[in-house]
Amino acid sequence: MRPKQSGIRLAKRLDEVGFSDIVQIRNKVMALRAEGMQVHSLHGGEPYFETPETIKFAAVKALVENQTHYAPSSGVMPLRQALVEKLARKNKINVTTDEVIATVGGSQALYAAFQSVLDPGDDALVFSPYWTPIGDLVTGTQARPLLVPSVTARRNGIRKTLEEFSTPNTRAIYYNTPQNPSGLVFTRAEAEEVAAFARERDLIVIADEAYEDLVYDGEHVSIASLPGMAERTITCFTFSKTYAMTGWRAGYAVAKEPFMTALRKIVLYSTNGVTTPVQFAMIEALKTTESEITHRREEYRKRRDLLVSALNEVGLECNPPAGAFYAFPNVEKIDKNSRTAAQTLLEKAHIATIPGSVFGAQGEGHLRFGYAITIQEIEACAEALRTFFR
Repeated sequence: MRPKQSGIRLAKRLDEVGFSDIVQIRNKVMALRAEGMQVHSLHGGEPYFETPETIKFAAVKALVENQTHYAPSSGVMPLRQALVEKLARKNKINVTTDEVIATVGGSQALYAAFQSVLDPGDDALVFSPYWTPIGDLVTGTQARPLLVPSVTARRNGIRKTLEEFSTPNTRAIYYNTPQNPSGLVFTRAEAEEVAAFARERDLIVIADEAYEDLVYDGEHVSIASLPGMAERTITCFTFSKTYAMTGWRAGYAVAKEPFMTALRKIVLYSTNGVTTPVQFAMIEALKTTESEITHRREEYRKRRDLLVSALNEVGLECNPPAGAFYAFPNVEKIDKNSRTAAQTLLEKAHIATIPGSVFGAQGEGHLRFGYAITIQEIEACAEALRTFFR
């Protein structure tokens, strides 16, 4: 007789879910700094500027006015109204206040989206390289991520490549533009190819638009705005990148029924909504003028061009990313193994980056350099690179 298994164990669905490599690298950098070492921090993904004062004051005002009680778990009505207006104006997505929901960052929106549509045994097509947590978010539903090489898809045709990687169990497509870590921005024509494939196969699209305001070359197209896509798309947004609100944990999702009911259930039974004063800060953030957003985007463009120039100067081949705030050069000149390359740069040049392999097999041979830092920090990194390669 086999021994009885102990009841003191984790749920089996968590067996294949790990912790983010990016968080582990961040902890390593903090440890090195605690030892007194100067580290050039290009591993992060936070804006170079602080949360604007008007947004902070809106949260303080909400606290003073006792906006500290339970709020509707889907979000206070003024916030949802402001989101509806923004979505129509900027994303060409027309929804009602019942079709938007505030979430604890874009991460909760993505978690809720995958939990809402994937069952054990399902497959999800994921353009790769991809933001590290996505694989675990899919695996956490006991579904399987099918990695679709973005470069191959662009070369051979988006729809043709999706057909090659799809299976009879495919239920969803994870669609991220601009992409983290590569900075790739899908064109309108490419978005239409994804949309046509989704409609033909009756698939759901989970769209991640975290970097919607950081497109330098081309345009940002919300796939839910295309014909026949609003009813089969869950679009996830965050306030983190555009408004420098990473620590506020402010995000939202947009979806039609039956998906919105599922999203509401997951938010209700996990966090019961977003912190009430934070929601008033979100309302204020949405008042930011397009001219201010454009100004910040141009500041990122300066940083992009400076870093990309420095990388190419030392022989780390890198095309200017079309969006987001990451460069993703080929670093096989340092080492073909991206983890080894990252460790070498950290130890010998004190430059912290993220190994490309943590973003999927298609990222191997690359490192992610984040340029959401000051010009001075990028210049210091450039000099450290020159010294390293001398």
